[in-house]
Amino acid sequence: MEKLLFFFFIFLSQLFAIPTMAQEDTIQNFENSKLKQLIDSSEIYYNSGNYKKSMEVNVKILNQAFELNDPTLIHKGYRFLGYDFMALKDLKMAKDNFEKSERYAIESKNDTALAITYMDLANLYSFNEGSFDKAMRYHKKSIKGFEKINDSASLAKAHFNTVITAFDAEKYKRGLYHLLKADELKGKNRYPSFEAGIKNLYARFYAQKGEFVKAEKAYLEAIEIAVANELPSELQDAYEGYSGVLFSTNRFKDAYEIRKKYEESLLKNLEIAKSAAFGSASSKFQISEYQKTAEDARLKNKLQAELMLTKSRTNTILWIVSGIGLLGVLYLWYAYRRRKQLVKKLQIKNKEYLLAKEKSDKLTKEKAKFFSTVSHELRTPLYGVIGLSTILLENKELKKHEKDLKALKFSADYLLALINDVLQMNKLESNTFNDDAVAFNLRELIETIVSSFDYMCVQHRNEIDVHIADDIPQLLKGSSVRLSQVLMNLIGNACKFTESGTIQILATISNASEKTVLITFTVKDTGSGIAKNQLESIFDEFSQIESSNRDFQGSGLGLPIVKKLLEQANSTITVQSQLGKGSTFSFNLLFDVLQQDKAQNPAPIVDTSKLSNKSILIVEDNHINQMVTRKILEKEGVHCEIAENGEEAIIMIKENDYDLVLMDIHMPLKNGIDATQEIRTFNTTIPIIALTAVEVDEIRYRIFECGMNDIIVKPYDVATFRNTIAKNLLVRDIQNQIKIKAV
Repeated sequence: MEKLLFFFFIFLSQLFAIPTMAQEDTIQNFENSKLKQLIDSSEIYYNSGNYKKSMEVNVKILNQAFELNDPTLIHKGYRFLGYDFMALKDLKMAKDNFEKSERYAIESKNDTALAITYMDLANLYSFNEGSFDKAMRYHKKSIKGFEKINDSASLAKAHFNTVITAFDAEKYKRGLYHLLKADELKGKNRYPSFEAGIKNLYARFYAQKGEFVKAEKAYLEAIEIAVANELPSELQDAYEGYSGVLFSTNRFKDAYEIRKKYEESLLKNLEIAKSAAFGSASSKFQISEYQKTAEDARLKNKLQAELMLTKSRTNTILWIVSGIGLLGVLYLWYAYRRRKQLVKKLQIKNKEYLLAKEKSDKLTKEKAKFFSTVSHELRTPLYGVIGLSTILLENKELKKHEKDLKALKFSADYLLALINDVLQMNKLESNTFNDDAVAFNLRELIETIVSSFDYMCVQHRNEIDVHIADDIPQLLKGSSVRLSQVLMNLIGNACKFTESGTIQILATISNASEKTVLITFTVKDTGSGIAKNQLESIFDEFSQIESSNRDFQGSGLGLPIVKKLLEQANSTITVQSQLGKGSTFSFNLLFDVLQQDKAQNPAPIVDTSKLSNKSILIVEDNHINQMVTRKILEKEGVHCEIAENGEEAIIMIKENDYDLVLMDIHMPLKNGIDATQEIRTFNTTIPIIALTAVEVDEIRYRIFECGMNDIIVKPYDVATFRNTIAKNLLVRDIQNQIKIKAV
């Protein structure tokens, strides 16, 4: 039955076909050639500021497009007219044409047309007050569209237009990123008007930052390009900005001369605009008339074609009517059976979908539970290994075993790093990464990071060379956590895959002003390098680089974490590598500049000697962890007692007077949360600190809600552990003194 219907419709399609395809292709090629010439002319007139001639040509483009009934060409015609009206400050007509352009872009199902439409609407909304956010949303969609189709020329324009929108809204910091991208893409798509526009925008950025020398240089370059290539609009902007720079630097005579040139250019451009505006009313009428004429012509051609076909079809239709009727009955019967089968299949698919959805929801919950379990089950024993190795390293009697103990601690630290990589990737994918901006000293931060790789450098016989440019400010404000994690991953990779070599860490200024600085960071090694066919995959999750050194293969998450962290900061990472000669990774980050007197004072160091003779209850069910925690505290002169679970802890706190409680969260009989809630019913003053190997973000709210005072994550740094306990004891003493004075 299906084959019968198929051949029947093939027969009908051949019967009603029009045998003029070759002729239509020839006409189509000729019309496309004429349209290309018109489009080129339109662009030349528009860039030279002759909007009247541009509008006349665009009306012809629209007329041709309607005759060809090509949605993509109609979209182009309307968008060109939209820019003409926008240049003439007729935003109503501009919006009307851009909306028509968008409608035909959607109809054409053309990715390029859609991306261009988004850019047009962004430019339109940038003219309207209060529409900045809307304009920036369209700019973002446009940039993504051009990146998708890999159109570097249009992508450069999209970034360029985004800069103008941001600068007009005085969002200079936000616009700088797009200006740098536009300038980068300029080399691939170099033409005079774009070159002059880039120079004007750089000059405008430097001028508002008060860097008048750089601004003046950029304006002079823009003027030179505009004069040489007869670009009146860019020349007007350059003269206006340059006169302002001269005035600001007290060169009033020169400023006056440039101002006169600006006014001459302005008058010339106004005459052109006036001439175009004079003809705009008739052009609007022409657009409507051309559309009507084109539609009438299309309908007339269609009618003539139908009349010609009617003669040949009439006789044929008479003898196939009965056949069609019979086939119609057969088709209805077949469709009925087919419909029943489809309904049955749809019901089965719906059931499968519901089962799949339930399974997906269950897997999501299991994934969250898995990460929580991994965090607790792996970090808990690591606490014992890291804690004991730290204690043993401090024992002078074991000096001859120092090398072995360091290797043991390093292995435990490395395993902890792998666990943290998996948890960090989960955080980034769920957008729960904390990105707070803080004040920090870049030189001290990098020095601290580098020192953490001392043992690995000795193991691989490597040297780390750090060079931080002298002109980088002493104090910066930004996400020091993000920068630390990126550098730790890159330096760690360099150390892993380099033997008897050098790792260079460079920090230089790419762009700077009085308030902000764009710093380029580079991590370069002389290691094994990466093959060209692997460069595209090294940022994929769980991807590992082939290396002869099998001791440090890792989780394959370091570089994906770096990429995601930088993407969240509107930055990208680049890599250059050659097998046997090493690799170079580079990225940019923007920071605020802080003055020394404006920086926050560092938090005072807590005096841990106050721990001596304090009485602390350790509530912990793991015997190894009990021993480690007890040894650390007893070394500070603390008197310790142990409770195996929450119920035992409640009884001991009722019967004894402790200065502080260290409370594990996960315990048998009664967990730390429930135990703390009960303790707070009869003792509200004793400091209780949570000990947990679970990710803090997952349980932080429950910890503080139950009445605990602070959190220590296992496995912990010994110094941080001591400071946290001392800090909470100090807070308790201050609160007690306040109560005594109040009484």
